[in-house]
Amino acid sequence: MPELTLPVIMAAILALALTAYVLFGGADFGGGVWDLLATGPRKDRQREVISHAIGPIWEANHVWLILAIVLTFTCFPPVFARVGILLHIPLSLMLVGIVLRGSAFTFRTYDNERDHVQRRWGRIFAGASIVTPLLLGICIGAVAAGRLGPLPPTGSFVERFVDPWLTRFSVAVGLLTLALFALLAAVFLTLETDDPELVEDFRKRALWAAVAVFVTAFGALSLAPAHAPLVGSGLLGSGWAVPFHLATGAAALAVLAALWWRHYHLARVAVGAQVALIVWGWALAQYPYLIPPDLTIQGATAPATTLRLILIALGLGAVVLLPSLAYLFRVFKAGPSHSVRRLPEGGSDS
Repeated sequence: MPELTLPVIMAAILALALTAYVLFGGADFGGGVWDLLATGPRKDRQREVISHAIGPIWEANHVWLILAIVLTFTCFPPVFARVGILLHIPLSLMLVGIVLRGSAFTFRTYDNERDHVQRRWGRIFAGASIVTPLLLGICIGAVAAGRLGPLPPTGSFVERFVDPWLTRFSVAVGLLTLALFALLAAVFLTLETDDPELVEDFRKRALWAAVAVFVTAFGALSLAPAHAPLVGSGLLGSGWAVPFHLATGAAALAVLAALWWRHYHLARVAVGAQVALIVWGWALAQYPYLIPPDLTIQGATAPATTLRLILIALGLGAVVLLPSLAYLFRVFKAGPSHSVRRLPEGGSDS
C-alpha cells in the first residue's frame, strides 16, 4: 500500500484529473468517431443527437486536462520537462487535433448550412476526434514502456524524438484508448435521445465497441511483458493483479449485460467503472514511478511548500469548480437532450 505522503497525494489527484478527462473528454472524442461512422437512413439524425449531446459541455470537459497539465508542471517539474521534450511531436499534434476538432465543431454548427460546407467541417471534426485519442494513447504507452529516459546527448533526431514513442506497444495502447472512447460515447449516447430507433443504433455501436475494447486490451496486455516490463509485471504478477482483473472483467461484463437487456443507466455506470479501473491499473502498475525508469513520485516532486500551496489552491478552486460543473450537467444532462424529429428515409437535417 503506498505511503500517504504529500507527493503521493498530489500524484493521486493528478491521476484523478486524468481519469476525469478520459471519462468526460473521452466520451466527446468518441462522439466524433460515431459522427464519422454514422450510416443508414438515420445517419443525419444520429449526427444531430451527437451534436446536441456534445454541444453544451464539450469545452468544459477540457478543464480536467488543464488541471492535469498545471499539476504536472507545478508539482512534478522534471516530469513535465521530460514529457514536453521527448513527446513534443505527438503532444503538439494532439494540441492541433484539439484545436481543429473544436473549431470544426463550431463552424459546422454556425457556418454556412449548405451540405458541402457541413460535410467538410464534419470530416475535419471526425478526423481530429480519431487522431487525438490515438496520440494520447501513444503518449501513455511511451510512458508506461519506460522509454522516456534522460535525453541522450547524441543520436539522430529520429532516435531521440521519434523512437521513444513510435512503438508497437504504444500504438496498441493508442488503439485501446480510441476503442475505450468510442465505447464511452456509444453508451452515453443511448441516454441522449428518446427516439427508440436511435437508441437501438447506439446500443449496437456500443456492443461492437465493447468487442473492440476486448481485442485491443488483449493486444496491449500481451505486448506489455516484453515492451513495458514494469507495467506488465504489475498487471500480471503483483498481489493486486487478480482482484484488479476480476473487478475490470466484472465491470466489462456488466456493460455487456446492461446493453443486452437495455438497462442503459446501469451501462453508463458500469462503463465508467471499467474505464476508470483501466486508468488506475496503469497508474498502480508503475507506482512509485511517474516516468519509468528513473523519475519517481518522491524524486521528481517540487518543494513541500509548493505542494502545500497547490493543495490549498485546489481546495479553494474545488469550491467553485465542482458545484459549477454539477449545475452544468444538471441543466443539460438531466435527461435526453432532445427528441430528434423523424425524417423521411434518406432525408437530411440541413
